[in-house]
Amino acid sequence: MKKTVSSLLAVTALGAGMMASPAFAEDLAVVGSWSSLPLNKQFETPFWTEELPAASNGEITVQMTTHDQMGIGGGDVFRILSDGVFDIGMTVADYAVGDAPELEGLDVPLVANTAEEAQAMVEAARPMVNDIFKDRFNAKVLAIAPYPPQVVFCKGDVTSLADLKGKKVRGSGRMTTKFLEALGANGVNVAFSEVPGALERGVIDCAVTGAGSGYSAGWWEVSDHLMTIPLGGWDPVVTAMNFDKWNSLSPELQKLITDEVTTKFEAPAWAAAAGALETDIACLTGNGTCSIGKAANMTLVEASDADLAKAKEILTGTVLPEWAERAGPEWVKRWNDTVGKTVGVTVPLS
Repeated sequence: MKKTVSSLLAVTALGAGMMASPAFAEDLAVVGSWSSLPLNKQFETPFWTEELPAASNGEITVQMTTHDQMGIGGGDVFRILSDGVFDIGMTVADYAVGDAPELEGLDVPLVANTAEEAQAMVEAARPMVNDIFKDRFNAKVLAIAPYPPQVVFCKGDVTSLADLKGKKVRGSGRMTTKFLEALGANGVNVAFSEVPGALERGVIDCAVTGAGSGYSAGWWEVSDHLMTIPLGGWDPVVTAMNFDKWNSLSPELQKLITDEVTTKFEAPAWAAAAGALETDIACLTGNGTCSIGKAANMTLVEASDADLAKAKEILTGTVLPEWAERAGPEWVKRWNDTVGKTVGVTVPLS
């Protein structure tokens, strides 16, 4: 595993901060998801640095940073967590599918159009995700929270899904990239933080991310068309604790953390997601009231019935069968029996 000098220094600093904590407290080193995005600002940081320590009456102290502040790639978070370098890590599940292709089944695009449907899909997948993280990353899943629905930002005129054919498009995860390639687009791997520059320079024509994430990161400054078909699913963010650390905690602290993270972090994050897309679209396009900042003026491109039908055809005919080959029949059967039943989709077993 490659670690940059800055990431190693950040890990060292995190550990040094823990050394200064009171001896009677349980010290937790926590690494959050993207520091600039609402999930971290509104939910992760307040919960771990304020709400949980307060609920523990001083039995838990937290030293917190984020993977981007540490210089760690999103795909490295759970690998490093498995080694016990820090105690708790959180990042987009899709970032970890290189180590666990079966994890792609947590966030299948185009099958959940509302927060309620997305949460039902996540709950159906949770037993699978628990086993994946235990086996692959030596980690205990504490929470799964959503980013906003993953939509398409384009620089240049697009009026339908067919217009993405031949364009260079950054996907938000492996399954999304596979979908784009089946559509005839050129899937391009670009880190989230590098997307604005890539759009500006013409390295890519379009990029997929959450509507709110794109607004917060200023993607509207370098793109002009917003296609709201949810090509990238919801990009769930998994919060997990190193299993060795989890097992070292008392049953009382385990229960406290489980109860608090469910009620004060996970539930509020899902509740906020329910109405977020409408607000985010208003902020990106000026169509409606933007309650979180200055509205941009992107052109809104809504999916037609023909677009949705074409997308579902590609998903079920190409994307999911390809995933089945990567994940293997045992995981596909589990997915069919849980998530598939919830969303009304069955992946063929070879």
